[in-house]
Amino acid sequence: MVERPASAVKELVENALDAGATRMSVDIADGGKTLIRVTDDGCGMTADDLPLALSRHATSKIDGSDLLDIRSFGFRGEALPSLGAVGRLAISSRAPGQDGARIFCEGGRLGPVKPAALSRGTVVELRDLFYATPARLKFLRSDRAELQAVVEVLRRLAMAEPGAGFTLRDLTGGGEGRLLFRADAQSGDLFQALRGRLTGILGQDFTENALPVDVERDGLRLRGFAALPTYSRGSSAQQYLFVNGRPVLDRMLYGALRAAYFDVLSRDRHPAAVLNLIVDPARSM
Repeated sequence: MVERPASAVKELVENALDAGATRMSVDIADGGKTLIRVTDDGCGMTADDLPLALSRHATSKIDGSDLLDIRSFGFRGEALPSLGAVGRLAISSRAPGQDGARIFCEGGRLGPVKPAALSRGTVVELRDLFYATPARLKFLRSDRAELQAVVEVLRRLAMAEPGAGFTLRDLTGGGEGRLLFRADAQSGDLFQALRGRLTGILGQDFTENALPVDVERDGLRLRGFAALPTYSRGSSAQQYLFVNGRPVLDRMLYGALRAAYFDVLSRDRHPAAVLNLIVDPARSM
């Protein structure tokens, strides 16, 4: 689950989205190897919740009544315990009407819950990734490559959630750091918000040359933007596919996208699209 800094950022930001956050700030240092900090304005956790959050297979995201109807990003209760097992993890959180609390986990060893000064939401800080399993550090790439992977993860999550705001800052070397990515929360209906978000991420050229897509067939719904054939690319870099808001890399879905443009694009050109396939979670695929 925790393969590299980007996978840790993905898990933590998805947790924030599940908590109803509308603003998420991500700070990293040294490509995420020495620091990953995610701050959100979500519902937060109580002092009693914090030890449970770091217990394997313990989650408050599902009630267990219907395991075929899961609509949250996370549900297995594995991400936070895994991060606490391989690094130095601190969680500070405050639920509405409750006092703030903080817990620390280092190499899988839990510390006591202590009071914390926090206005709302949650701050998760992961330091020294893989310090407890140093052999895994040699499989990480350069700081620059790991940083680019984090940026790409955040870009994809921002496309899936245009109503939420995201920022990414590199704190390597100390100080206020360098702003790497920012996506302000968009308002309006889905297509207005998504158009604004994609303009900020992919550029105005994409949105000016893309058509909104909203079609439904056999219980499946496809929504998003698909570019005109005249906006074709030399690579597949501008193809972003999601299933129920989850970024996916699925060969079959990408093949279906290419097949849809087969009659209007030459073999060496690639379509550009940002599409979300909406499926009933209870439906057997």
